[in-house]
Amino acid sequence: MTDLFTGDLDPEDRPRTRSERRRMERRKAERRRNIISFVIMTVALVLLIGGGWFYIKPMLNDVGAAQPTDYPGPGSGSTEIVVSDGDTGKSIGSTLVDAGVVKTMDAFIAAYESNPSATSIQSGTYELPREMKAVDAVAALLDSSYRIDVRITVPEGWTAEQVYERIADSMGVSLEEVEKAGEAVAEELPKAADGNLEGWLAPSTYTVTPEEEVEDVLGEMVRRTMKVLDDNDVAESEQQDVVTKASIVEKEVPKKYRSQVARVIENRLDGCSGDETLGMDTTMVYAFGKQYSEISKKERESSKYNTRIHPGLPPTPIGSPSTDSIDAVLEPAKGNWCYFVTINLETEETLFTDDLDEHNENQAKYREYLEELRAENNEED
Repeated sequence: MTDLFTGDLDPEDRPRTRSERRRMERRKAERRRNIISFVIMTVALVLLIGGGWFYIKPMLNDVGAAQPTDYPGPGSGSTEIVVSDGDTGKSIGSTLVDAGVVKTMDAFIAAYESNPSATSIQSGTYELPREMKAVDAVAALLDSSYRIDVRITVPEGWTAEQVYERIADSMGVSLEEVEKAGEAVAEELPKAADGNLEGWLAPSTYTVTPEEEVEDVLGEMVRRTMKVLDDNDVAESEQQDVVTKASIVEKEVPKKYRSQVARVIENRLDGCSGDETLGMDTTMVYAFGKQYSEISKKERESSKYNTRIHPGLPPTPIGSPSTDSIDAVLEPAKGNWCYFVTINLETEETLFTDDLDEHNENQAKYREYLEELRAENNEED
């Protein structure tokens, strides 16, 4: 043998026997199976985790949804909240959530929408417990006993005396206190008003908060009247006359005839009757607080409010005119009427004329109507 075959062979390089080759093949096959099994197990684990999350996630959401969104009630303590004009359900809900009255907006909206009367919630100041059930909060806002503000309504045509009495009664103060506040507010009036609030207390409904004083309320009434005049560009020097004329128009006839009566007033002041008197019974009724027929001759002759004998306007307005009456004075109807009379109190039919004889005939129609009315009443008795 030559040295070509001498020395030891590397075990990896030496020829394999058949049995060795089979063992190696089995080991390779076993490794492949192990790898495949691992891959399958990994995929299966991923699928298992993913599937589990698919089922578990809704359960977790349910747990979150199960958290209470409303207070159990009935609540405790108290807090003041304000509902403003025009507030929607959402606006009110936001106010209540911020004040700690209800827990969530969702709870309040659900309660609001389930109560058919909820849209009737009025603006104002309310004192409510904290941490109320939402349904109870909605019910409380519909319950006037929870309101701590006061609503004062001034009807059209009311005198200052009537307004003062209502304010005193509504706000629980003395009439003297209201009158004193009126003196302070009167300083805001035009000079021609001579410190008299008569006619300047605008008819409306006023919401008075617990913090407001009588002077604040009267001041708001005056400012509303001033705003109407300012919006119509009425000069300050003319404002008192406009309010006085409008107060007469307010008392004399219903709305549909106001612009015509406003024209009669202008025509009378211009002398259509020959003496520049207004000849209005309502001014005397204001002065004595009773029907014209009940006013004695002596009383009539002594009163400066007797517009049958005193030319021009009465010393003051005779009540609080509406915006409609002010508008009528500012834009009176076109016509040469000098007289008018309502001939039927039920239908409110009113006749206008520039002829005194025709006016006397119209007055006779009114007297006939009164006689028929008395006869009907006697028959019923």
